[in-house]
Amino acid sequence: MRRSFSLLLFILAACAADEAPLVATDIVIKAPMPGMRISAGYLTLHNNSDAAITITKISSPQFGAIEMHETRIEDNVSRMVALAEVTIAAGSAVSLEPGGKHLMLMRPADDLDVVTLDFHAGEDVILTLATKVER
Repeated sequence: MRRSFSLLLFILAACAADEAPLVATDIVIKAPMPGMRISAGYLTLHNNSDAAITITKISSPQFGAIEMHETRIEDNVSRMVALAEVTIAAGSAVSLEPGGKHLMLMRPADDLDVVTLDFHAGEDVILTLATKVER
């Protein structure tokens, strides 16, 4: 179900413009574990434009805060590092996935059936998507 919904978002974005500059696929938003106030998000961002796109912030009405993180191995220890921005080179893609770059979704609202994410480049919202939460 998750992949078909993501594919539908990709098709809608592609149809809405000849070729949308930024498209998200393979979207997975994990529901917080019982008693927890944090979860994770994974997706692939495709830059279809001729210029690099730098994501500086991600926001959502369903979460109090969203941070971009990257898991790194330092001195044989896995550490999460907050990222101020993520740049997607022209004509390429960046995957946010377990064990690498990913979204940390903090302070969730009570109702998390569908999550809306706004991707910002500076002051501009350059991509808005809505997806179901994976339980």
